[in-house]
Amino acid sequence: MRFVDLGLDDPTLREELDAAYARVIDRGLMILGPELEAFEAEFASYCGARHAVGVGNGFDALVLSLRAAGVAAGAEVIVPAHTFVATWLAVEAVGATVVPVEVSPDTYIMTPEAAAAAITSRTAAILPVSLYGHPVDIDGFMALASRHGLFVLEDAAQSHGSSYRGSRTGGGAHATAFSFYPTKNLGALGDGGAITTSDPELAARLMRLRNYGSSRKYVHEETGVNSRLDEMQAAFLRVFLPRLDSRNDARRGIALAYADALAGVTGLTLPHELRDARHVYHLYVVRTGRRQAVQASLTEAGVQTQVHYPIACHLQPAFAARAFRRGQFPLAEQLADEVLSLPMWPGLRQVDIASVAQAVRAMV
Repeated sequence: MRFVDLGLDDPTLREELDAAYARVIDRGLMILGPELEAFEAEFASYCGARHAVGVGNGFDALVLSLRAAGVAAGAEVIVPAHTFVATWLAVEAVGATVVPVEVSPDTYIMTPEAAAAAITSRTAAILPVSLYGHPVDIDGFMALASRHGLFVLEDAAQSHGSSYRGSRTGGGAHATAFSFYPTKNLGALGDGGAITTSDPELAARLMRLRNYGSSRKYVHEETGVNSRLDEMQAAFLRVFLPRLDSRNDARRGIALAYADALAGVTGLTLPHELRDARHVYHLYVVRTGRRQAVQASLTEAGVQTQVHYPIACHLQPAFAARAFRRGQFPLAEQLADEVLSLPMWPGLRQVDIASVAQAVRAMV
């Protein structure tokens, strides 16, 4: 059983993707054209934001958002100790300093209360991550930021379409960074990313920064980069976006089926969803102290799994100069040792889930 399947064999989907491809080819405009403009408007509307700015990938979405907000050397940015390393690397890329905090042991996401305890006179921004598809309490982070004059950048690379207290991810923070890597809930057929914001000045600066610091051809107001979501990927994303909610509903149904099939398994912790949250299950992540044995059992049964993420960020060689120490963030280290991602994609069948559950029960 595959860990993920993009579902590209759907004939109706293929027809729409072919039509999108043909539109771009027939028009002959590949960069910063009408497909990108249309997708940006559609995605901003979907998220409940005033603006969306398409960029080359999710990492650039993080970096350019920090740059646009003026976060630079000498500043501190509060980040979760448990996340994909891109969150930390983006802070390092602008010369700022990561200040890690432990995540919630239930949801594996950072809370406003944990962030509040880490604020210092050098704090410039908070970078919460809606990890695995579970949204953060963005209202809580924005209230905290308002009290301290901080910038909030949400990393939503794994939570397209999630919501908290009825508000979709992408509409509440000062800026929200998304990745459209092909395996995401909303994925392109190549790399891509976007930032949503309701701040027109921030959006205008992001548009300059992604295009060599230019808003007019051959006039460069600042030192930008080349990071533009291309017309072909924007056209494909316009095909996938109307399907996002139904695909997320399918993921939620699969998560419920997993919960039923794995209920009562000793030593296995299943994903938790807060009452006010709508988890979209980019990944279905369980925890077990017998991960190696469980993963081996699943592999033997023909089930692909992955570990997200096996080395805590503070123990990565890339951050050796920061002199973090083992034991400094014990929960992050425990998660790195115990988390296991089971197959999760909208086309999973009940028989597939039963096979996974059987293999797990055989070893836990």
